[in-house]
Amino acid sequence: MPQLATEHTLIDGHRIAYGIYGTGTPVVLLHGTPSSSYIWRNVVPSLVKAGYKVHVYDLLGFGLSERPSDPDVDTSMTAQVPILEGLLEHWGLETFHLVAHDFGGGIAQRFGIQSIDRLLSLTMIDVVSYDSYPSKCTRKQMQSGLEHLINTPDAEHRTHFRDWLLSAAHNKESLTNDALDVYLGFISGPVGQASLFQHQIRHYDPKHTLDFADRLHELGQVPVKLIWGADDLWQVPDWAHKLHKAILGSSLEILDNCGHFSPEDQPEKIADILKQFLHSHTAKDTAA
Repeated sequence: MPQLATEHTLIDGHRIAYGIYGTGTPVVLLHGTPSSSYIWRNVVPSLVKAGYKVHVYDLLGFGLSERPSDPDVDTSMTAQVPILEGLLEHWGLETFHLVAHDFGGGIAQRFGIQSIDRLLSLTMIDVVSYDSYPSKCTRKQMQSGLEHLINTPDAEHRTHFRDWLLSAAHNKESLTNDALDVYLGFISGPVGQASLFQHQIRHYDPKHTLDFADRLHELGQVPVKLIWGADDLWQVPDWAHKLHKAILGSSLEILDNCGHFSPEDQPEKIADILKQFLHSHTAKDTAA
């Protein structure tokens, strides 16, 4: 299936895959783990049609971006912020709407607190926060050691993570075999499997969100929208309510019959909510 990140640039010496679509007010979409910008494929066309210039990219260590051979290259949420800043410079973006999903939410929160004046708005969809991660299952896996997980036979690895990915969708049929194959392809094989553990799961450490948790209220200086799947098993809705309470002025929308991979379960609904929210917070003179 077609990918969105079709262009490449070097940021801090690392190759980052990205894509830009449409014209108008800029919007940046951040994906989570274990996905890529591919998760936005059914949302981007609606935003473009609505008059937004949409910027997507694959995080360092994810998707079509560089998978560093050195496991010590930092690809944590904290380290991803300078990558985002480098891309913004490359794209020539000073202000923009920021939309984040899952792991991308931690990046968005940190960036927003550091650079609130650059955000026109912030939307967070089923995001990590506080110490909401890793899950008990993932934590148990990590205890066996990354080297053990990296060397798990390919068939066993794929079977386990196919089921893991399916648990992120409420409507299993929404995550088609083609989409599953794309996601599994990114996190399997001689490069993908090692990268999953070294550059994704290795950094499932709440320290990256807890160290600014007492500053989340600062995000309320800009319009904030929270969107959550009522059936999210990875980031249960309790976390949505906690964020909503912490960020005064934020609005929260809970989607019925929707799991953690909201852009897979209900892409049309996500797109409609985004268009309405972004439109209400886009000044005419910001279009470019």
